[in-house]
Amino acid sequence: MEAVVTLLSRARRRPSSSRSSTRNSQPSSRPSSRPSSSPSSSPRSLDPTESRPDTVSVVVCAHTTDRWDDIAAGQAALAAQTFPALERILVIDHNPELLARASEAFPGVRVLENAGRGGASGARNTGIGAATGDVVAFLDDDARPEPDWLEQLIGGYDDPAVMAVGGVARPVWPDRRPDHMPPELDWLVGCTYLGQPTERADVRNLWGCNMSVRRRVFDEIGGFHEDVGRIGLIPLGTEETELCIRIAQRKPGSRIVFEPAAVVHHRVTVARTEFAYLRSRSQAEGVSKAAMARLVGAQDATSEESRYVRTVLTAGLRRELGKALRGDRAGWRGARGIITCLGTTAYWYARGRLGHRAEVDAVALERRGRAA
Repeated sequence: MEAVVTLLSRARRRPSSSRSSTRNSQPSSRPSSRPSSSPSSSPRSLDPTESRPDTVSVVVCAHTTDRWDDIAAGQAALAAQTFPALERILVIDHNPELLARASEAFPGVRVLENAGRGGASGARNTGIGAATGDVVAFLDDDARPEPDWLEQLIGGYDDPAVMAVGGVARPVWPDRRPDHMPPELDWLVGCTYLGQPTERADVRNLWGCNMSVRRRVFDEIGGFHEDVGRIGLIPLGTEETELCIRIAQRKPGSRIVFEPAAVVHHRVTVARTEFAYLRSRSQAEGVSKAAMARLVGAQDATSEESRYVRTVLTAGLRRELGKALRGDRAGWRGARGIITCLGTTAYWYARGRLGHRAEVDAVALERRGRAA
C-alpha cells in the first residue's frame, strides 16, 4: 500500500510538459448564453457582497429509454421538493425517441435536445445555457433525490465564497452489495464512499449526480469541459472534478462545499456489480487521472487520491483482512476488490505519467468509441 502512495507521489511531482500548451491552446471563455467548455484566461476575484441565492434550476441529462422508470421517478421527486425549483430542465442527449416521449410525458418540465457534443458535458452545458436560476443543480437520470435535497443544497450557500455545493449519493443495489465492493469503493459506481466527510466540509470536488453551482460561475470560467466528459478524452466522467478544480484555480479563495444532508439515491445496474466491471472501471480511472493531470496539473489532479490511499483504503483493507482471518470468506473477496482496484488504477495512472502517454491515450480513445 505504501509503495503505491510513493508511486503516485513521484508521478505527481513530474512536470507536465503539456500543461501550459493545453491551457494556451484553449479559446478564452466569455460570459454567454451557452457557456464555453474552456477555462477563462485569468483568475477572478470573489464578490464579498454576493447574496445568498434565492432560486435554483435543476438540470437532468438523459440518453436512453432504458432508464425511463428512473427518469420518471426522479422528476416526480423533484416536483415534491420542500424547496421548489424555479425550473426543471431535462436535456435529451441525441435520442429523438426519448425526446418525443419526454416532451409528452412531462408538460411541466423544459425538455431540450443536447445542442453540444454527445455526452454528459455537452448535455449539461445545454442545460446551463437555458437555466435562469441563481444556482444550477445537477441530478443524474438514474438518481432519486430526498424531498429536502434542494433545501439542503441551497443551505450550503451561507458564505459568498461558496461557489458550489454537493451532497451524498447512496447506491441502490439490484440485490445486495457484492462482497468484492466494500463501501470504500462506492465511487466505482458513481456514489460517495466510506471515508468522505459526515458533516458539512470544504472539499476539492463534488459528484456530478448530486451537485450545484452558482449560475454566474459558468459565465465567468466556462461550463463543463467537453473534452473530458464521458465520451471525451477522459472516458468515464470526472468532468465535474475538472470543473471544481478549475473553479479553485480561476477564483482564488472560493469554496467547494460537501453537504452530507443533501441525499440522492443512485441506482446501480447488475452489470456494475460484476468483478469484471471493477477491473474495467479501475483501468478507466487510471487513464482518466493521467489525462486529468495534463489538463489541471498533477498536484491538483491527485491531491485527494493520495490521502484516500493512505487513510481510507488502508483502513478498509485492514478491516476486510481482519474479517477474513476470523473465518469470513467475504473478507477475502473484499480485500481482493480493494487490492485489484488500487493496483489497476495506480498502474494505468503511472503508465500515463511516466512515459506511456500514447498507450494510455489509445485506451481512452477506444473507450470513447465504445461510449459513442
